[in-house]
Amino acid sequence: MAGNPVLERARALIDTGRLDEAYALTAPLAQAAEPEHRALALHATILKGLKRREDALVYDRKAVERFPTSGVAWHNLGATLGDLGRGRESAAAVEKAFALGIDSPLTWGVMARARLATGELDAAEAAYREALRRAPGNEATAAEFANILWMRHGDMDAAMAVLDRAFHGGGNPAPLVLAKAKLLDAAGRNDQAADLLSRAAERLAHDHQILLAACQAVLEAGRLAEAERLVLAADTAQPNNPGVMNQMAIVYLALGRPDVALARVRHGLSIQPENQSLWGWAATAARAVGDPLHAELYDYDAMVGTYEIDAPDGWASREAFLADLATSLEGLHQYAEHPTNQSLRHGSQTMHLLTGSDDPAIRAFFQALEVPIRAHMAKLGQGTDPLRRRHTGDYRIQGAWSVRLRSGGFHKDHFHPEGWLSSAFYVETPAEALGRGGKEGWLRLGQPPFRTDPPLSPERWIRPEPGRLVLFPSYMWHGTEPFTTDEHRMTIAFDVVPA
Repeated sequence: MAGNPVLERARALIDTGRLDEAYALTAPLAQAAEPEHRALALHATILKGLKRREDALVYDRKAVERFPTSGVAWHNLGATLGDLGRGRESAAAVEKAFALGIDSPLTWGVMARARLATGELDAAEAAYREALRRAPGNEATAAEFANILWMRHGDMDAAMAVLDRAFHGGGNPAPLVLAKAKLLDAAGRNDQAADLLSRAAERLAHDHQILLAACQAVLEAGRLAEAERLVLAADTAQPNNPGVMNQMAIVYLALGRPDVALARVRHGLSIQPENQSLWGWAATAARAVGDPLHAELYDYDAMVGTYEIDAPDGWASREAFLADLATSLEGLHQYAEHPTNQSLRHGSQTMHLLTGSDDPAIRAFFQALEVPIRAHMAKLGQGTDPLRRRHTGDYRIQGAWSVRLRSGGFHKDHFHPEGWLSSAFYVETPAEALGRGGKEGWLRLGQPPFRTDPPLSPERWIRPEPGRLVLFPSYMWHGTEPFTTDEHRMTIAFDVVPA
């Protein structure tokens, strides 16, 4: 950004995470009558960092209108459209960037994600290969591609080979090791993942992300003493890091010291009071010690809502709408295996933002959410607790995806640290499993995913029904009970954040 001191200052603020201040600097420049190309690009970057992608799109479009022969402007537009799940438009913008001489690995990565969104998986694989041919050591692209190969083909060797080539191409070993461990875990080879990360922690002892990942892996393998040693090493490397405080809580809950766990997350919250992951573990530790904070954070009756979606305009009945919605979603579930970095097991997940879809049934679904989301916000009301104090009276949907579980499928217990409200909407449910009288396929709430001493079991279950929407705090543990019948269970999930 040389040549404009305001833009240079904004760039420096972005690099230190001070996005609101950077926004204040670039907004007048980007909103000028004849804005500079760089002002538009940087302002859009800031907006995307603030999760305001639709607003960023306005400035990316303005850039291509003012500078139609700029390949960079078309790249930026394609990237933002891709972030919004608008695959066809993203691919078209990238094609214009290519035609204008852009041939960067980043642009090929944007094209790969655009092709994933349009369901052109062979073309997506080809684009990933082009990106890595131009930047063989790019760890993020390699990890993305390895994940796609695993999901599409279930080929662990091919996925691992991509990561190995990135390492030999000069890639940073730490993120590549993390990607390998996720692949191993996704394939059910948890002990191998723990051993890999344990070895990496010895060689990369300065990297607190490796230390934390190794800590979690050995904890899940039952190696508690090693887990404590690793988290203390991470604390030495990054004292007062909220992520380390979070991991310390996990370890000390497993070691039967929930009082220490609660103290650690309270300390983390004094540094980052809106950290949703810390609130999730604070509730867990509070439950283990009998602290009233748990009841405040897990007021199921007040904070969890179940709603039935009405048939949108254009459909005679809810059943007809759900049938069309199921057909539309089925076409998106092209993967054989679950992602390496998500909670589901034995199923598939869509890999682009569904709110960007131009499919009529999918678009109608998101329009139908207005009434139940507003009703749930009204049910919550205002307050000073960590959930209600974020209540602004307005909202936006930040992420949206579909999951299709097959026989034996389930979600591991998890929460969504980037959300405010999270959800489960049931498109199709396993009727035979639900008719058995147990809780196969049910949503469960309140059970942490890792060992605790004392053990903490689920506190609430909700039966899935086609057309049913469940909304709950994003910091609340949720998972599903496995079902064993030869059926499938299809859902849409999304996160809501205050606007």
